[in-house]
Amino acid sequence: MIPHSARIKISRRSWLLAGLTASLFRAGAAVNLTVHFDGDNLHVAAPQLHFLTGKPLNRLQDGSTVVFLSQLTLLREDRLTVFRRSAERLTLSYDVWEEKFRVTLGTDGRSVSGLSSATAEAWCLDNLAISALGMAADRPFWLRLELREADPRELSSVVGDSGISLTTMIEIFSRKSRTDRAHWTLDAGPLRLADLRLGTGRKAQG
Repeated sequence: MIPHSARIKISRRSWLLAGLTASLFRAGAAVNLTVHFDGDNLHVAAPQLHFLTGKPLNRLQDGSTVVFLSQLTLLREDRLTVFRRSAERLTLSYDVWEEKFRVTLGTDGRSVSGLSSATAEAWCLDNLAISALGMAADRPFWLRLELREADPRELSSVVGDSGISLTTMIEIFSRKSRTDRAHWTLDAGPLRLADLRLGTGRKAQG
């Protein structure tokens, strides 16, 4: 017969594991990636992805500037072969008096301010795009979105006189993110340009 104290330990451990598993499941299952095609470029949307929370939000509210690095990758049907990549740098700041966000793009310097957290997140993703030039309309492919809060030590090598260094970005995303830096990876597919032209964006699978 199991002693009463042992039964209590097992019960508490099981309860903690069950709670952790449920939290991870909700976090992973709630986020979908939708892809849209405008005839030239592919665009993404993920209304359930909230990256202005937790530590990044705390840093912003403390007056720090927070930079997110993003990478869109077009993958062949095998989900391994890279067709094309596109990178972007998103610089965010927070007005503590108005409680609004400001976002600046690294590629062309465009910026917008006076945004709520939800609007800022949507604006960031709305301004990510990758060219579909050269892709066959009927050939299946996958689209991957990677987003991570940048380590300040990485930033000096990301942007140079010629703009964002794609080589450096690829290297950064190939490394494991620090545990204190938020990061997400979302895949959508298999997709076909012929279907997306009809405006039928597909949600992430796999």
